Amino acid sequence: MATHQTDGTAGSGQGNGKRLSPIELQKHLKGVNYPASKVDLVQQAQHNHASDEVVQTIRRLPADSFNGPKDVMKALGQAH
Repeated sequence: MATHQTDGTAGSGQGNGKRLSPIELQKHLKGVNYPASKVDLVQQAQHNHASDEVVQTIRRLPADSFNGPKDVMKALGQAH
């Protein structure tokens, strides 16, 4: 039986039913120069060979600009 997420975050993890951890996300954002836009984060994640699931999670973050990693983590928490 497949698991079912009821909080609207379906697909926001790594494709294995797990949510994207803050540590995993920051690994894919290594090298970002802040302040950064959501587009900047997506481009850096792609440059760092992030999976499609990680890129989609970044695209779904509720903020459009980030002053630093703490802002990204706050947005990630709001997206879960």
